[in-house]
Amino acid sequence: MSDDTVYARGLRDVAACQTRISFVDPLGALYYSGYDIDRLIGRVCYEEVVYLLLHNKLPNQRELDDIKSALVSEMKIPKQIVKWLRNAPKNSHPMENIRTAVSQLGEYDFNPDENSEAANNQRALKLIAQVPTIVATLHRVRHKQDPVATTKEYGFAENFLHMFRGKPADEEEKAALDRFMILHADHGLNASTFAARVTASTFSDMYSAVTSAIGTLRGKLHGGASERVMNMLLNVDNVGEVEAYIQGMLFDGKKIMGFGHRIYRAEDPRSRHLRKVGKTLCQRIDRMDLFRKCSAIQDVVHKERKIYPNVDFYAALVLNALGVPKDFFTPFFASSRIAGWTAHILEQYSESVLIRPTSGYLGAYGTKFVPIEKR
Repeated sequence: MSDDTVYARGLRDVAACQTRISFVDPLGALYYSGYDIDRLIGRVCYEEVVYLLLHNKLPNQRELDDIKSALVSEMKIPKQIVKWLRNAPKNSHPMENIRTAVSQLGEYDFNPDENSEAANNQRALKLIAQVPTIVATLHRVRHKQDPVATTKEYGFAENFLHMFRGKPADEEEKAALDRFMILHADHGLNASTFAARVTASTFSDMYSAVTSAIGTLRGKLHGGASERVMNMLLNVDNVGEVEAYIQGMLFDGKKIMGFGHRIYRAEDPRSRHLRKVGKTLCQRIDRMDLFRKCSAIQDVVHKERKIYPNVDFYAALVLNALGVPKDFFTPFFASSRIAGWTAHILEQYSESVLIRPTSGYLGAYGTKFVPIEKR
């Protein structure tokens, strides 16, 4: 390593790009293109946030109607991919199937040699629309059920839940998933978004960049955390066991999944909103025992470690209450974050610069070569 090379483990506090898409405030706030997420939740739908991230402004009514119509019309996926999903290995994690299916979408691109801004904007909309369809279709065919077609009268989140479960969502369920998707739409330069931008910086195609992001989100330290949160909740039989269970994990030096954050020094604002959503859902399905376990775990962890739950903790509660199996938690994350990924990919294309950091070399110099017969 040269004298002027600065090494930051895990790239902590290193700004690898400039963006107008979102900002994560360490003091406990999240901004989408200037808007505090607290001001958006309950006032806008997911489609408005998609428009905001792609265009840096909230849509007017005509623009909102247009993007709603465009997203629903683009949700259908090629029949060849449906066939592949039917034949995909049933014992693989859904994220592995989804990663491959998104990569395959590139083979059916409408005009692969056209890389204009307009063409890439159209690809972004198609990917935002089609990733949830891939997730819903995979779930259906794994249970030997036929895929469910879109309904023009439904909103985007409502269509997604209907296609996934095969039954219409009621008003509270629609609102819950809509808020979940808004809160997962983007989050600064997280690992999967960074992976997408690195791939896009080479001027690789958008499908490759999104595939890079999905592969990164698959990791248990990123999108896979909510699945492990659910495992923890299922391991605790009742609220009375929470304190001993968490104390035992802390004594053994085990990480409590769904707690702490690389950036936030205060409470994750997304967790705060999802806690409210989760409580509402649990009340209506008579699962307050699950919510009370979450609250007790939060209290014990904060008392012992002074850390707050992150988005993954209450995301697990919300998705479970909506009837989503735990192995599809991360796919639902991806189905929401695709909006942020594509916005960042488009922004990276406009930057026209290759992301190519240096590294700190720890090896030797001038090692004497030894012929193979003398090694």
